Amino acid sequence: MPAPRINNWSNPSNYFMHTQTCRALIAGLAKQRGFPLDGCKVLDVGCATGTWLLEFAQWHAPDLHGIDLDEARVDAARRRLPEATLHCGDARRLPWEDNTFDIVSQFTVFTSVLSDKARHEIAREMMRVLKPSGTIVWYDFCFNSPGNPNVRGIKPSEISQLFAGCDIQGQRVTLAPPISRPLVPLSWPAALLLEQFPFLCTHYLALISKPANAQRNGRSH
Repeated sequence: MPAPRINNWSNPSNYFMHTQTCRALIAGLAKQRGFPLDGCKVLDVGCATGTWLLEFAQWHAPDLHGIDLDEARVDAARRRLPEATLHCGDARRLPWEDNTFDIVSQFTVFTSVLSDKARHEIAREMMRVLKPSGTIVWYDFCFNSPGNPNVRGIKPSEISQLFAGCDIQGQRVTLAPPISRPLVPLSWPAALLLEQFPFLCTHYLALISKPANAQRNGRSH
């Protein structure tokens, strides 16, 4: 039997990573804004095939939206989420009005954007469409990928610059893949134990709260 692909659901370490991210995110949302997400309007930036939108649907978010550059992925997401509003497009020009969403999320999008200018433009658009007192869900690499020059890690200090003036509550999560890939198939409990040590974790999960008194920030032309 061939070995499971790294990003396939049949890969135990991938399932471990996703499950642990869900657990950490649910705990953070419950602490900061209540859980489940009844009544929330959610946008996932870089939605791909809709994996995280499906999670938000399970968490009772009734109004789901997404955007991705890849038309094939957006088509796949539409098949999985026929009730969602999905667009193929550039996150630097989001096709939604100001102050639209309760939650705007991004999962490993920013580390694939190598331009500082583009990162700031995407962050500004995410803030524009987010309601005052709304929350940005951030999950991304803290470090560069040694095997992929097109992934550039983002430290918490840069997140603070991208979302200046916001309250940011974050933590290191996700056991480093070089550890989790061989370990999880052997011992899930051992992987859970090692994940408790932040220096062994490669990603940063943050909830970024837009100020309640934020001024309407229309798109510049």
